Formats: sequence, C-alpha cells, structure tokens
Amino acid sequence: MSLDPVAFIRTQTQIKSPSAVPEIQLHMATEVTPLWQLTEDRLRHADLPPPYWAFAWPGGQGMARYILDHPDLVKGKRIVDFAAGSGVAAIAAMKAGAKQALAVDIDPLALEAIRLNAELNQVEVEIRNGVDLMKPFTKADIIFAGDICYQQSTSTSVTRWLRFCVEKGIAVYLADPGRAYVPEQGLEKLAVYEIPTSRDLEDQDSRLATVWRMEKLIE
Repeated sequence: MSLDPVAFIRTQTQIKSPSAVPEIQLHMATEVTPLWQLTEDRLRHADLPPPYWAFAWPGGQGMARYILDHPDLVKGKRIVDFAAGSGVAAIAAMKAGAKQALAVDIDPLALEAIRLNAELNQVEVEIRNGVDLMKPFTKADIIFAGDICYQQSTSTSVTRWLRFCVEKGIAVYLADPGRAYVPEQGLEKLAVYEIPTSRDLEDQDSRLATVWRMEKLIE
C-alpha cells in the first residue's frame, strides 16, 4: 500500500498550539486511539513507529518554552533538535533567532510533519534521519533533547552520545517530565514548567517538565 505522508498528516491532525507554547502552531492529533489504530492498520507494512510526532509531549514543550523565554541562548547559533518528534524545539529556536536548526528523527513521518510544522510557523528547519550515536555530532553549537528518558536502553545510549558531544564543547540541554531513566549525575537544573497533558497520553492532567543543562563529568 502506497502512502502519501503529507496527505496522511493533514487528514489525521488539526492545527493547534501546544498549551505551554501558544506562540507555535503544530499539526497535532486530537484523538489518541484513532490515530494509533490507523498507524497499526494502515502503516504497518511501511514499518513505521507509533505517531509520536502528532503530540506535543511535555518534555518538548518545556524545552520550547525555555528557548522562547531565553532567546539569547540560541541567537545566532546552530542547534540540533534530537528525537525531534513534531520539531517544536527546533521551531522555537528559529523563532528565537537561531542561525540554523536541524531536526533529527528516525521516523520518516515525523520528518514530514516537521517540514509541515516549520512551514506553518514560517521558519526554516533542516531535517535528518538519525545520527551516528558512536561519535559526537560536531556541526552544532547546541543540542536539545526532550522526552528521551522513557526507556532504559534508549536513555543509556543517547545519554552516552550526548556526553560525547559535551566533551567536544557542544552545549547540551535535556528536558524531561519525570521519566524513570533520567541520568542521575552531571545535570544542572535550569527551569521547571507545569505542562497540561492529556490523560490518554500521561494518565494525569499535568506533568512537571524539568529543563537541565548537561555538564562534563568530573573523573
């Protein structure tokens, strides 16, 4: 079965603003179960992951809020939005004056959604299907990573890579709403935001998203 990704995204989402970042508009799902079921039924043969790109997760919202509240952080800088999902952090960075934004995600549909979301917000965001986690990504000044600590194996491999990047002098910011596998060391807490959430996604009405700066570990 052939899939028109742009048509799929447009028909299965509505244009809305995330609760914590009303300055930004995204193509977002309004009902969780139907889109997830469509992914299972219609996209299974395309070997695509669940549609994480269709939701503004609390970590990503917290990161975007922090960027918009601190535009000097990104002004004139090259930034990477890792595991970008909807691309909300990359879009926030460009709105705040970043020189260049690269959104990285392994989901082809996410990359198409990021392209549409960037166009919707009248900013330019480059896209890339993954990076080599065995070596630092040196073509950036800042890396933003939101909502990456929900699974132990993913958190471990990504945290190791982010530390490689920190050791090379790249500023790394992590945002997380209290997942189980946040690193216990080498983080400086910068801000905490209460993010309204859907009970369908989070089983509660809000989550506290913490924004951290990753520091070099002292040996």
